[in-house]
Amino acid sequence: MTAAARRGTTTVSERAVRRIAEQAATEALPGRVRAAGTAASVRGTKAEVSLGVTLPFPAPLADSVRDVHRHVTERTRRLSGLDVSVARVAVTAFAPPAPVRPTEMGEGAEEVPGLRTPRRVWSQRRVPVALVTWAAAVGCGALALDLVRVHLADRTPGVWRTWAVHWLSGHGPGDPVVVAAGGLTALAGLWMVVLALTPGHRRRYTVRGEVPRVEAVVDRATVAVLVRDAVTDVDGVTAARARVRGRRVTVRAALSFGDRDTAHAAVTAAARDALAACRLRRDLRLRVTVTPEPLWRPVPAVAPASDPVSTPASDLVGTPAEVAPVAVPDHVAGGVR
Repeated sequence: MTAAARRGTTTVSERAVRRIAEQAATEALPGRVRAAGTAASVRGTKAEVSLGVTLPFPAPLADSVRDVHRHVTERTRRLSGLDVSVARVAVTAFAPPAPVRPTEMGEGAEEVPGLRTPRRVWSQRRVPVALVTWAAAVGCGALALDLVRVHLADRTPGVWRTWAVHWLSGHGPGDPVVVAAGGLTALAGLWMVVLALTPGHRRRYTVRGEVPRVEAVVDRATVAVLVRDAVTDVDGVTAARARVRGRRVTVRAALSFGDRDTAHAAVTAAARDALAACRLRRDLRLRVTVTPEPLWRPVPAVAPASDPVSTPASDLVGTPAEVAPVAVPDHVAGGVR
């Protein structure tokens, strides 16, 4: 009998533990909990799990978190065989109840107001507004303070104001410095107009809303990670890279085995499913490239078994009892000795 030390070892990857913890979190309160941002670390026979969950609202927070924590710990320990020493559960968001859709209310019912999702979330432009406000406040405040000191306290005008008046009196509209300063001011004003008329937040996509007066956005990096994880689950794909820019998603996958055309179709389908699951307000164009790795070999074509020409000669060799007798014509048999 083989010794226990020579039978081999079973290693559970951190990715498997992470997937088990995510599934266990959704099983704790079926249809009411969503897990995101899950991380896991495995050291020997012990594992640590941390995940963020979205709980329904309203719901008892303490009881819900306790149920999720207990189910994740027990389920992960049972399925992975590891001792889950630490399990951290963080509540990242609350999901309001889903509204009744017009299709569920029946024909002729009115649409639920507030379900229209904007194409893009508008930015508040805090940095440009703060810079313009600071410059205007400093300039106007200094000028107002100097005027008050001159007219109320009988002080002499400030040196900077006197110098500015003398300099402006000696430089006209045709002076290069005045022209350059006017051009820069015009460009700054045009840039402020562009910022006021454009929504901004180009790195964020809006998600189709299902709840009135609730807007959800997702970052480009998150969409790229979801697409990449979906592509890496395709058979034969060992590495994948997803890039999201504007309204285009570019996926590059490395193929180690399998048919290239089949893998390309599977990768395209997996990427489209991942994008559909994001429920983005604007559809993104998908571009997929499958590159074989250096050790990749094409799948040999298998001929049908009924084709007698493609059957190897070695397959026809057998014992004399297995070989069927061949009928020989009489005129040929007479010449054979």
